[in-house]
Amino acid sequence: MGESDRYIEYKNLAPKNRFSLGNEHNALMTLVTLNAIFFLLLLTLQVTYFFYQQSAETYNNAVVQWFELPTTFSTFIERPWTLLSFMFSDTSHGLWRLLSNMFWLWTFGYLLQELSGNDKIIPIYIYGGLLGGLFFMGAHALFFGSSPASTLIGANPSILAIAGATTFLSPNHRILTHIRKGIPVWVLFIVYLAINFLGFHSLYSETALAHFGGLLAGIVFIALLKKGKNPGAWMNSFYYQLINLFTPKKTTGANSLKNKKNYSAGNSALYNKADYNNQQKIDALLDKINALGFDSLSAEEKTFLQNTSNEER
Repeated sequence: MGESDRYIEYKNLAPKNRFSLGNEHNALMTLVTLNAIFFLLLLTLQVTYFFYQQSAETYNNAVVQWFELPTTFSTFIERPWTLLSFMFSDTSHGLWRLLSNMFWLWTFGYLLQELSGNDKIIPIYIYGGLLGGLFFMGAHALFFGSSPASTLIGANPSILAIAGATTFLSPNHRILTHIRKGIPVWVLFIVYLAINFLGFHSLYSETALAHFGGLLAGIVFIALLKKGKNPGAWMNSFYYQLINLFTPKKTTGANSLKNKKNYSAGNSALYNKADYNNQQKIDALLDKINALGFDSLSAEEKTFLQNTSNEER
């Protein structure tokens, strides 16, 4: 049994509102916020250009080109940051495109956080965008070199990565269970896939292949996770080091990744304190699995989780 399967097995022991909207550990809210910030930034610049009666072409050439991913590698070398910026920028496609993307991001992202924890969604989002961008430039260089250059902008490859990861992780997980027996995740995925590719005149265009690249990234991520490997561990470690760079070190707190030493083998005092009730112990152990993987648990901790899981059934 891989890491994700073990996590899902014990996930029913955690409180149902574990990832609330305002939770500081809600990675999904972080992604939605970043997309909203980029949208408002570009929209403000667009309105400013139009206020001074500048054409849409002038705006695109002066602003949007610095956010969208170019087709050719020669142009990309001049703007390497666009491999990240394009996956957060939807302004050129209008408000409807942004709202649609955020709806699907929230739908699949919420399920992914509930099934695998909150530290998987951002790495999958970024990996999906990166592989989608590479597919986009590679496909144009290999198959469309003589066609006019195009650009890639928008969160679709990244959202497809999250949708594919969620579906591959638990395809039969059901939502809207109050409607008969509910709707399996794989049905929702098929609907989103059809909507996403409906606008393409050819499934072999570089943009369509970029979306396939994002989908592939999500599936590969979960395949590695099921084998006990976490491709996003280094990314999360870098993120926490970055945000804590100017933050004073905390001396207490079982949930902080900066206190991983408390999780090391032989240091189980954190979970043996008499004033900890069962739910607090379960929360601490689930956070430990989320941070370091199931295999980091001691034999005593695994036994505790197994016994508690059996009691809940």
